[in-house]
Amino acid sequence: MSDTAIKGIMDVTMDKIRSMVDADTIIGKEITLENGIVIIPVSKISFGFASGGSDFPSRANVKLFGGGAGAGVSVTPTAFIVINGSDVRMLQINKNPSSTDKAIDLIPALFDKVTALFKKDKDEEEKNA
Repeated sequence: MSDTAIKGIMDVTMDKIRSMVDADTIIGKEITLENGIVIIPVSKISFGFASGGSDFPSRANVKLFGGGAGAGVSVTPTAFIVINGSDVRMLQINKNPSSTDKAIDLIPALFDKVTALFKKDKDEEEKNA
């Protein structure tokens, strides 16, 4: 096989993949709404790559080469990060969230409740003092 031909096929295919998939594809560009809310899209990237080649026999003193390469890319939106002042939330796009996803979604509410309990206890101590 011709190293130059394979290298050329691989280089072109990898350049095309690089042009399709970059960090801006995974964490998208922020969108700022009129009221100051910022939305940042988050996506999942999957891609596959294949290449192959062969030297063909020739009666002449010419090297014949046949080869090919291909790639496929899938971009799937998975979530949005929503920033409203100091409040940051991740809104997942998932038709069937797992129990882990549900538990993670409950953490901010749990934190707020625990904080409120400590504040309530502190307020009661100040009243009694």
